[in-house]
Amino acid sequence: MLGIALVIAACALWALDTLIRYPLLESGVSAYSIVLYEHILLSLVSVVIFVKSFKKLWNTKISHIFYFMIVGGIGSALATLAFTRAFTILNPSIVIILQKFQPVIAIALARFVLKETIQKEFIFWAAICLGGALLISFDDFYNIYNSSKSLTDLFFHDEAPTGYILVLFSVIGWGAATVFGKKLVQEGFSDEQIMAGRFSMGLLFLLPFATAENFNFSYSIDVYGKISLMVFVSGLLAMYIFYEGLRRISARACTLSEMFFPFMAVIVNWLFLDASLTTVQLVGGGVLLLGSIVIQYKHY
Repeated sequence: MLGIALVIAACALWALDTLIRYPLLESGVSAYSIVLYEHILLSLVSVVIFVKSFKKLWNTKISHIFYFMIVGGIGSALATLAFTRAFTILNPSIVIILQKFQPVIAIALARFVLKETIQKEFIFWAAICLGGALLISFDDFYNIYNSSKSLTDLFFHDEAPTGYILVLFSVIGWGAATVFGKKLVQEGFSDEQIMAGRFSMGLLFLLPFATAENFNFSYSIDVYGKISLMVFVSGLLAMYIFYEGLRRISARACTLSEMFFPFMAVIVNWLFLDASLTTVQLVGGGVLLLGSIVIQYKHY
């Protein structure tokens, strides 16, 4: 059960990140700037703390470089950018609901990449977990239902296809990052080595966008301080805890546990922002926890 608990703890730290990230976005700081600054700082810290990890990464196999491209370049960098951009195109509630299907991608990839056995019992309990995650997003369904816009304006406007493609890319990218992160664990890489490769590869993939995105160095010290705090809390600490959890459980179980992130975000908003916490959301969290525990306990 420790593996699931560690992944849930990582989700809690990622949820704390939202208290800083979204206010920064609302204040005018571009999403690209935030993500790029994070990866610059994470890469610099990795060089200092994980210097021995970089020595091994320098002599790694071509196949391992590909795995790090998926984990860092696609999952850590581009998928995050795509998901953030989708919020500006689609109704945010639609984006959040569609993101819940990320485990479907990860489970399919775990079957073909890691050769994990997918039993019928696992599919049943995975569906239970997905149902719990959708209950957690009850407010998003409610917001769509009560929207003043027509279904066409919500789902089928001119820019909608671009939004759906961005969400699909982010869902595939994050699902693949979990699976190939587990692959690197199986190949003998330590958590520190995976993190060092993830952050540096993410930075490498972000740099080509510097001229095309709204990026500048003129933000205040306060902005840089908040980004630095996110780097250490949701970057270094959360990712280390996450990989410690992933090391102990299967990729398919891990991706289901990652669905606790929106539930933790609801809890954080309830604790710090006086947001409502509904009975439906609590039931959804309980269902998700039940399904995750059964899967791990029965080794499905």
